[in-house]
Amino acid sequence: MLTVLGFAMIATFLVLIMMKKMSPIAALVLIPALFCVLVGQGAQLGDYVIEGVGNLAPTAAMLMFAIVYFGVMIDVGLFDPIVRGILRFCKADPMRVVVGTAVLAAIVSLDGDGSTTFMITVSAMYPLYKRLKMSLVVMTGVAATANGVMNTLPWGGPTARAATALKLDAGDIFVPMIPALGVGLLFVFALAYVLGRRERKRLGYLALDEALEPRTETVLVATGGGEERPRTTTTGGAADGPEAVEGFQGLDPDRPTLRPRLYWFNAALTVGLLTAMIMELLPIPVLFLLGAALALTVNFPHMPDQKARIAAHADNVLNVAGMVFAAAVFTGVLTGTGMVKHMADWLVGAIPDAMGPHMALVTGLLSLPLTYFMSNDGFYFGVLPVLAEAGAAHGVAPLEIARASLVGQALHMSSPLVPAVYVLVGMAKVEFGDHTRFTVKWAALTSLVVLGAGILFGIV
Repeated sequence: MLTVLGFAMIATFLVLIMMKKMSPIAALVLIPALFCVLVGQGAQLGDYVIEGVGNLAPTAAMLMFAIVYFGVMIDVGLFDPIVRGILRFCKADPMRVVVGTAVLAAIVSLDGDGSTTFMITVSAMYPLYKRLKMSLVVMTGVAATANGVMNTLPWGGPTARAATALKLDAGDIFVPMIPALGVGLLFVFALAYVLGRRERKRLGYLALDEALEPRTETVLVATGGGEERPRTTTTGGAADGPEAVEGFQGLDPDRPTLRPRLYWFNAALTVGLLTAMIMELLPIPVLFLLGAALALTVNFPHMPDQKARIAAHADNVLNVAGMVFAAAVFTGVLTGTGMVKHMADWLVGAIPDAMGPHMALVTGLLSLPLTYFMSNDGFYFGVLPVLAEAGAAHGVAPLEIARASLVGQALHMSSPLVPAVYVLVGMAKVEFGDHTRFTVKWAALTSLVVLGAGILFGIV
């Protein structure tokens, strides 16, 4: 019964938000509360919610101060050179804009933090998408999928969890997976190219590459005496190129918050912060709290200016923090009632004995739905050991199981249980349901490509 109700609760949630019958925050709170009562555990709802909030509080704190920190860095111009480089590449071409989104998201994902990636990517690309009237769900979908592939970095989380759960070395899991993950990333770039060409066609940019090239035309112009004389004009080129979009909205080169004299201080502070995060010198929420306080104090020493910067990013902070705490209700009920355990046990138990020698493949396939419908902690610490034990009984090495468990991350990053995705859709002003409806199919396909490449290379 708990298995059926667990799947029903998730299905109800997804259907309602994709049909826009409820907002994500309301659905994350009310649907699990209703199902908690249906399973006869309504009296424990408060305990489940408090436990869920307690588990996600550090994540909420991290996101709050990360938004403030990177918001300040964007305000003071730290990422302007990156943005200008992307703009020069894009040339106001929708296809290049989408590919640039994928490249930028992949590069920034090297820090291992999804919320950081989405804040920088959206801040850089959002003005272009708005100016060119491009689909914003293309931006969120490509960014989330690229980040999902890169999320498998050892310091990104899933690899470390798999290594911890199975008592393996993270390097032994990740390094052999690099070729398969590389194929997955190339597929994301190819997908971005295809989606970009589709956007180009939809917007009427059928031959934009040629249209952007400067060209000269000679026309006859009438003079006052009734005669005509030739005149050469130049069209295309720079007028439609990056200059047409640079400076738009968040890229204003004259905004008063710029701090060019402090550029290298801010760059060093950011590099130091990311290095400390990767080396785990302090908990990530503490690092971002300290970083935000230091960035505000040095860049905006006057109290009114600090208040203005905090107020400027308050909407994003409130939206994301509210969504995280609402998700705590969902995860708290899903875990506390035992529904997630019964769902996982049912899926594992449904595996035929004949599939035992192919447990790595089974693990890879199961990682798609399981990491989408449950947290990484739940999957890697609750389900993966069971799958590894079943594989060991048929001679499948735990390392193969661990590597296969990573392939679902491209889809996982668009899960409603991932707090960072709310940063992405919130800053991009995209409905979560629209993002889900567009992204899930492409992200799932990317995960399957990674799995296929792993099998082809003999990694899985």
